[in-house]
Amino acid sequence: MRNAGFASLALALIAAALAISEVQAEDTLKVAIGQINNWENQAPTLGQEAGIFKKHGLVLETFGTAGAGETLQPIISGSADIGIGVGVAGAMRAFSTGAPVRILAPAFTGTADLYWYVRADSPLKTFADVTARNTIAYSTNGSSSHNIVLAFVDELGLKAKPTPTGSPPATLTAVMSGQIDIGWSAPPIAMQEIKDGKVRIIARGSDVPSLHGQTVRATIINAELLQKRPEVAARFMAAYRETIDWMYSDPKAIDLYAKKIDKPAELVRDTIKAFYPKEALQTDKMADMPGILRDAVKLKFLREPLGEAQLTELVRTPPR
Repeated sequence: MRNAGFASLALALIAAALAISEVQAEDTLKVAIGQINNWENQAPTLGQEAGIFKKHGLVLETFGTAGAGETLQPIISGSADIGIGVGVAGAMRAFSTGAPVRILAPAFTGTADLYWYVRADSPLKTFADVTARNTIAYSTNGSSSHNIVLAFVDELGLKAKPTPTGSPPATLTAVMSGQIDIGWSAPPIAMQEIKDGKVRIIARGSDVPSLHGQTVRATIINAELLQKRPEVAARFMAAYRETIDWMYSDPKAIDLYAKKIDKPAELVRDTIKAFYPKEALQTDKMADMPGILRDAVKLKFLREPLGEAQLTELVRTPPR
């Protein structure tokens, strides 16, 4: 019996050692997420909750930011490892100045998910009614919403003053209180207010011809981490891609998301169907790179287009 006891103890110690080894084998990544409640940025948080990143030996410490400008800074300083939902033009600008930032993968292609709206009682019906006295919102400098607003001005002749307002909830408050004339948002924020007739959409990102089919947001990574531990970056992308597939195949993902943002699941489901086709979240190719470079120069994010060698260094997407 004593031998049996020793055997049980030995097995328990081995099991404990294996458990400790497994914990130690997991890599922790700090992930900054611009607009953390947007559907297209949910892979880190929902994937973590579903255990997908753990399966790939990763533990994520996530935190939200008000947009690309705020997301870039911790990646540049090294206080965070990966940034989610960063405007491609903003990432290019940081890279061109020598910042230790690389694009790990495309995150969102197209601009139909972003929209601009006014209060229901606003006299503004279209951009033709807008004057230089009006203000139009975007999140932070270097974000995709900033890029689109600048394109509104450049391509559509919009006269309003571009104004950073941070997150969609903060922007909605600013619009309803009269501090901003034209707010920006992404589903599901302001969707209920649109449905209730409190606000109305005046423009969408897809109104800008040059941005059709262009990758506008990317996942970025600290260059030192990528250089020293490329296998960690590869595992992150494997888990991220698996999570995207799960988000579009398992109804549980929508239920978890709806609960997280405290919105009806039916509203969330309809919003995803209308604004977030799965192909927009593709992570394999930076779509329309010539257009990205053209617009980055035109909108003054870059002085001149990046060369082939620079692009090879900047875009470091792991293959599937």
